[in-house]
Amino acid sequence: MKKLFYILFIFLITFSCSLEEEPKSSVSKDEAFATEAGLKAYTYGLYDIFPSKDDAHKKDAMSDYGAVNSFDNFLRDGAYSAETSSGWSWSDLRQVNYFIENCTNTSISESVRNNYLGIARFFRAYFYYEKLVRFGDVPWVDRPLSIDDEALYGSRDSRTLIVEKIIEDLDFAYENIKATKSDGSTLTKWVASAFKSRVCLFEASFRKYHPDLKLTATANDLYREAVKSAEEVINKSGHALYTGNGTNLSYRTLFTSDAVVTSEVMLANVCSKELAILNDANWYWTSGTYGPRFSFIRTFINTFLRLDGTPFTDVNGYMTMEFYDECQNRDMRLSQIIRTPGYKRDGKPAAPNFNGYSYTGYQPIKFSLDPTSYDDGSLNTNAIPLFRYAEVLLNYAEAKAELGELTDSDWEKTIGALRKRAGITGGLTTKPTKVDSYLQAKYFPELSDPVLLEVRRERSIELALEGFRFTDLLRWKKGELMTMVWDGMYVPGLMQAMDLDGDGTEDVIFYQGSKKPEGLPKTCTPVNVDATTRQTLSNGTYGNLIWSKNDPRKWYEDGRQYYYPIPALAIVKNPNLKQNPGWDK
Repeated sequence: MKKLFYILFIFLITFSCSLEEEPKSSVSKDEAFATEAGLKAYTYGLYDIFPSKDDAHKKDAMSDYGAVNSFDNFLRDGAYSAETSSGWSWSDLRQVNYFIENCTNTSISESVRNNYLGIARFFRAYFYYEKLVRFGDVPWVDRPLSIDDEALYGSRDSRTLIVEKIIEDLDFAYENIKATKSDGSTLTKWVASAFKSRVCLFEASFRKYHPDLKLTATANDLYREAVKSAEEVINKSGHALYTGNGTNLSYRTLFTSDAVVTSEVMLANVCSKELAILNDANWYWTSGTYGPRFSFIRTFINTFLRLDGTPFTDVNGYMTMEFYDECQNRDMRLSQIIRTPGYKRDGKPAAPNFNGYSYTGYQPIKFSLDPTSYDDGSLNTNAIPLFRYAEVLLNYAEAKAELGELTDSDWEKTIGALRKRAGITGGLTTKPTKVDSYLQAKYFPELSDPVLLEVRRERSIELALEGFRFTDLLRWKKGELMTMVWDGMYVPGLMQAMDLDGDGTEDVIFYQGSKKPEGLPKTCTPVNVDATTRQTLSNGTYGNLIWSKNDPRKWYEDGRQYYYPIPALAIVKNPNLKQNPGWDK
């Protein structure tokens, strides 16, 4: 974030600590807490709690809708355990609590101190939300601990307490953070309210869909809190969906622009060529060796609506439709999330790259820049959104739908508005009344409410690759979707060169056996799909591409993966912690 780098030299405070260590700083405590400049410098350091510039665009590497070269051990049978678990780090919390405890100098006005305390408490809430999602119950610590503090050996507090404390911190942040506008690199009170809607929606859903917690009776109260917080942003913040270029192609601009699109993006991880602060999005999303070669699966791509608002899977013959045809007349976000016909790099047609990248034919472009000059290292200058107004609309719509209170007016200003920006013309002003049988069968057979189904569809598409999918699956108790077949585009047969983008040049040909087809143009990549490879066809010599069929992912029936295990070493140090269910085997 640019302001961070401009200010930090004033009071550079560096910490390396665990729960009990004393912070080590380059200035004294009195200097750091005696002036507003000192408070500002300290709280700028807390922004490091957010995902880094190189991590912010990678948060959906583990999801149900993407094939990768090697999936996480968390999904591999017997490969993940308490001995290999991670994430039980508390140094960031120590840094926050140290600030809160020492921000007491009465020579600074109470309102100024409360502004910075609000920022600190936002980050404490952010820290604890991440822990809640990962581990469930965790110890609540609201002060810096000394080396002999009994709290170091305390037990885990209940998730109800953790959520209560997170909400308290976010309410304080909302009431006391002064900023209502920023350049997108620093917090505003609206970010605090947006984040509260995220937290409350997560916890409400988790309680509703995980009855084993015996907290279902409290879910609706949290859904209402999510609605209330989202309404604050919707009605008062001045943020709106960005439709700047007026071509229904403004969506991707949010993720490729150097300058934060502050009309919609509420907070972003900002890069700067001048300061040599760059991210590696192109390298990650185009490289055949550096990144995971993430490729969307067809089951997910099938959920993108047609431009008239009807399901693509209602089209006769959709199952055997080839790539060029299936990309026509679709939700315009499809062409802004993956390579579709018409996509260009360096001014030249760029079909899905089967020469070392794509496993399925559905190659992401959401965060990568079109010039190839950005591809070979950390060279990207684009800002990566962390909080968007679109998410707030989706949080509002889902919470209202779960409560059974979503009106046609609510639909029009949330789901309808998002779809209108994507070029969709039908179903924008009234709620759906018909269940999409494909969406229901493939993803949510337990749901019969067409409104809730469509809200979930919209969330998965609008927020694709932004780090929400795995968390959504956890709260909806849909972890088994992580084992879905990684299917790809339809291939009509072997030895048939395919022009994927309709530009008159052949792009790929599929074959089997040791002998590659000969006499191909340079543009045409031969791909072996016989039984000796990880890339095969669903019907042997034709059908959907299938990736990694014989390397199955595992979601345990006992539900242990809805939480990560507490690292074994942490329990050795503090036996009072106790292990999450299923991970003590």
